[in-house]
Amino acid sequence: MGLRSADEYRASLRDNRVLWYRGEQIGCVLDNADLRVAVDHSAIDFEVGHNPAYRDLAVATDPETGDDYSAYYRIPRSTDDLLARMRLIETTTALGGTLLSIKDVGSDAMFALLGLLQGEELERLRAFYDRARDQDLAVAVAQTDVKGDRTKTPSQQADPDLHVRVIDSSDEGITVRGAKVHTSLTPNCNEILVLPTRAMKAEDADYAIAFAVPPDTPGLSMYVSPYSAGNRHTWEFPVSSKHKMLETLTVFDDVFVPWERVFCYRRPELAGPIALAFVEYHRFTAVSYKLPLLDALVGCAAEIARMNGVISAGHIRDKLTQLVIYNETVRTLIEAAARRGKVGSDGYCRPDSATTNIAKYTFATGYHSAVRAVQDCAGGLLVTGPGGEDWDNPEIRPVLEKYFAAAAPASERLAMMNLISDLTVRDFGGYHAVLAVHAEGSIEAEKMQIFRAYDSARSLGLARRLAGID
Repeated sequence: MGLRSADEYRASLRDNRVLWYRGEQIGCVLDNADLRVAVDHSAIDFEVGHNPAYRDLAVATDPETGDDYSAYYRIPRSTDDLLARMRLIETTTALGGTLLSIKDVGSDAMFALLGLLQGEELERLRAFYDRARDQDLAVAVAQTDVKGDRTKTPSQQADPDLHVRVIDSSDEGITVRGAKVHTSLTPNCNEILVLPTRAMKAEDADYAIAFAVPPDTPGLSMYVSPYSAGNRHTWEFPVSSKHKMLETLTVFDDVFVPWERVFCYRRPELAGPIALAFVEYHRFTAVSYKLPLLDALVGCAAEIARMNGVISAGHIRDKLTQLVIYNETVRTLIEAAARRGKVGSDGYCRPDSATTNIAKYTFATGYHSAVRAVQDCAGGLLVTGPGGEDWDNPEIRPVLEKYFAAAAPASERLAMMNLISDLTVRDFGGYHAVLAVHAEGSIEAEKMQIFRAYDSARSLGLARRLAGID
C-alpha cells in the first residue's frame, strides 16, 4: 500500500470499535465533533509524507524493493538515523501546535521489541512490524495498567484484573482480561500494541504478556477522557480548537488474541526488559516532541513582553534569558543522546539512556518554572481578557481595540494572550503541565534510570587515582 493519504487514514477508522464518551456510547470517532479534532490532528503524520516540503524528512525508501514508506518506521541503525527521527518528530509536533501526532509511540514500541525478542516471538513481531510499515498503519500502545494497590504485585491484588492478564489459552490463541489506563491515541488508531508495565516474578507469569489487537476486537472497550471537550472559538483557543490527543481507559473483557499476534506469553523474565526497552526509545521521542513547545514558550514570552512595552525591563530580560537557557539545554541534551547512541549486536542504534533520561528530567523539573516566567511576562489578561464572542461582536470590538492596545495593536496583543493562555492556563495548558510530570515515566523513574545507566568507571577511576589508591 505504501504511504496512505490523510483521507485514507480517516476512512480506515470506520469500523465497529466500542467508544464511550461523556456518558454515552458513540458510533464512529469521525462522527463526533470533539473526537474528530483528534483525528484531523493525527492526520498530520499522513499529510507530511505527501508534502514535497517534508518529503526528505518524512519518507524512507526500502533499498531492496524501492518502495517508499513512512520514515517513522525506519529502524534506527546509526546516530544519524536517531537525529533524523528527532527532527521528524519535532517537525510534525510543530505542525501539530506543540502536540505529538500518532505514529511516534507505536514505532517506539516496535523498535524495542524487535531488538529484544528472539525465535518465534520475534518472527511474529517482525510480521506485525512489516504489515504496519507496508500498510502505513497507526499503532497505539497500551502499557500502563490501572495497578490497584501499588504496595502489591499483580498477582497479589484483591481484584486480579487490575493488570492485564491471560485467563485462557488454546491452539488458536489466548484470552485476556483487565484494563490499561493513560492509553493515548487508541480511539483513532489502526492497531493497539499491548506491553507489560513492570518487572515481574514467577507468580506474576499470567501478567507477563505482550500482544497486538485491532481496536474493534470483540470485548475491547475504550472510555475516552473528556478533557478539552466542547466547541471552541478559534480566536480564543488558537491551538486546542485544532489539535487534540485522545486518552482512554482501555478495557479488555475476555478479548481473544490469535497466536500470530502474541509476542510474549507468560514470560516474567521478559516483562521488565520489555518495559525498559520501550522507555529507551520512548523518552527520546518524548523530549523530541517537547522541543516545539519550549520554542513556543520562548517566543510567546518575548513577543508579549514587547507588546506590553516591558521588553527592556531588567527582570523581564532575566526571565527571557532563563527561558532560553532552559530551552537550549533540553535541545542540546536530546541531540547529545542521539549522537551518543550505540549500535548493538542486533544492528539497532539506541539513544544513550543516561543522556536521554537527563534530558527528560531537565525538561520535567524545569517546565512549571518556565510556564510561570511566561505568565509573568504576559500579565493578568491571560485570565481576565475578552472571549471570542465579544471579539466577534461589532458593537463590542471597537471598545476592546481601544482599551487593550499597548505597544502593539489590541488585535495582535490579545491574539498572543490567547495563545499563551491556551498553552499555559486553560485545560490544554493543564494537560501539558501534567504530561511534563508524568508522561513517558515519572520524574522519579527518570532519576532511577539515570542512576542505573550512568557509567561510573571514568569518575571512580579518577577519584581512586587522585586519592592514591590505584
